[in-house]
Amino acid sequence: MRFSVNIPNFGDFADPRNVATAAAAAEQCGWDGLFVWDHVLHRQHQGRPFADPWMLLTAAALATSRIRLGTLLTPVPRYRPQQLARQVATLDHLSGGRVIFAAGLGGPLEDEYRSFGDTAEPRVLAERLDEGLELLRRYWSGEPVNHHGPHYEVRDVTLVPATTQRPRPPVWIGGFWPRRQPMLRAARWDGAVPLFETARHGHVPDAAEVRELVGHVNKQRTGGACAPFEFVLGGATPPDAARAADVIGPLRDAGATWWDERQIQTGPDLDRLAPVLRRIEAGPPAL
Repeated sequence: MRFSVNIPNFGDFADPRNVATAAAAAEQCGWDGLFVWDHVLHRQHQGRPFADPWMLLTAAALATSRIRLGTLLTPVPRYRPQQLARQVATLDHLSGGRVIFAAGLGGPLEDEYRSFGDTAEPRVLAERLDEGLELLRRYWSGEPVNHHGPHYEVRDVTLVPATTQRPRPPVWIGGFWPRRQPMLRAARWDGAVPLFETARHGHVPDAAEVRELVGHVNKQRTGGACAPFEFVLGGATPPDAARAADVIGPLRDAGATWWDERQIQTGPDLDRLAPVLRRIEAGPPAL
């Protein structure tokens, strides 16, 4: 099992220097990854400074050499795929092939989409997500792309350089369980990053629900049982490694392959460097 640290792209972490500090500490203290939120607007946290996640991850990449880096997660329908493909490929080169790309619809939909005059209709956004992911895959190949779809059109475009990772960076898909469609989408890629209706951001999910989700996704996978696939769960654990292991052990046994350490979203420490740094420095759980 691998362990990552999860931080928002606002508050103290709107400063790239603070993100670099957190990333360097995570690498030194034995964590395996650092993931950053991707929001332009979240009215629950309005009034706080926000920063572009790709700039924050650039700072993290320059401060580290080993840990994996990415967003959790990027709302692909909010971007133009060609712009997003360039950002991810550039970060993948800068980091020496350490990017993991996590995608979904994002949210809150009213904040992130309708506030800027875009549709917030989930069906339309889901169509754009699937079409956008396929375009990203093709752009990252460095091969010519021609595409005519319901939402995007591409005429003889080749984006180079291709990503450092071949054939592309790992793609993880997020969504709420027990909604089946996001996890069906995840089964077509490299990993699932579920949130749970019964355990919102920062709260530890129930092992029985995790086991049900893992079984559902594995039945839907098209890449074969031997293809690498990640189940990424998250929450807040005690800084004591042994106590944290008691929390995570049943989830690992249920099929989880990554633990993403998160602050509770409604808590006071969500976007503050000092308490997050203390948790990082305590180290990941010892399983």
